[in-house]
Amino acid sequence: MSLNSAPAQSVPLRVLIADDHEMVLDMFAMYLSSAAGMDVVTARDLDEADAQIVSQGPFDVVLLDLNMPGMNGVVGLRRAIKHNQGRPVGIITGSPTPRMQEEILQAGAAGIVLKTTAARSLANAIRFMHSGEFYLPLELMRQPSPAQREVRNGKLSEKEMSVLQFLAEGKQNKEIANELQLAEPTVKMHVTSICRKLGAQNRTQAVIMARDLGIA
Repeated sequence: MSLNSAPAQSVPLRVLIADDHEMVLDMFAMYLSSAAGMDVVTARDLDEADAQIVSQGPFDVVLLDLNMPGMNGVVGLRRAIKHNQGRPVGIITGSPTPRMQEEILQAGAAGIVLKTTAARSLANAIRFMHSGEFYLPLELMRQPSPAQREVRNGKLSEKEMSVLQFLAEGKQNKEIANELQLAEPTVKMHVTSICRKLGAQNRTQAVIMARDLGIA
């Protein structure tokens, strides 16, 4: 290394926050820009957020207020995910119902951030989502989702429970098919159904959630 070489500078995360509540928006943006060293762009509705993504994006992380104009529930979330070219898009909300949490998860969000979140915790949540993980506040994790209540009430079929046990053992679809004497596409169908009922994005998350419920 040359003595004249300067140390590499870390590139700040580029973040878009969209919220029609001006005080919340300004507070989060100010902290993330100053204390967390992030490059923050703001918007006040979904159309403005989309325009920012198209003109300046994709962003490293996008956060959208669930109830701002244009969102129409998770429809706006899916639209933003598409425009942000696969990079993380999370939701900001007040107190989401368990059903809405499940819909947000299934729509492909990178996480849920509560408006009561401290600014410092928001920065950590953004970094967590940027790393590829799904962020969910502890207080929401403690609330059983409708999907979890369905599982507790026995809504997973006997065959799905068998498949889930093999998933927990790390077996692949072909191995499970051999064990249960099923066609491999049938096993794949059961895995998809298990993920849907648990509100999981993939088989790994399904196993983690099942273990948390004490059923795997």
